[in-house]
Amino acid sequence: MATSLKIDDKLKSRVQHLASQRRRSPHRIMLEAIQQYVEREEARESFKQEALASWAAYQETGRHLSGQEVRTWLNTWGTDDERPAPECHK
Repeated sequence: MATSLKIDDKLKSRVQHLASQRRRSPHRIMLEAIQQYVEREEARESFKQEALASWAAYQETGRHLSGQEVRTWLNTWGTDDERPAPECHK
């Protein structure tokens, strides 16, 4: 799939300068930037969907952990007294 992208002269110059510094082609710099953007936005969307599903589950069941319960549990990570995840409750 061939795609063209129009960018202003200032951004084009910046891309060319960065490509020169990195000893890569401007095409490669732009491709990497687009790939990183898409990966970041996909992760953001996945996180959003997970949060919405969690909120829906909470509204349906009322089961939860308090912030303090989670912090207490996380503070045991990497210690000799590492504990399993606490049970959710209403």
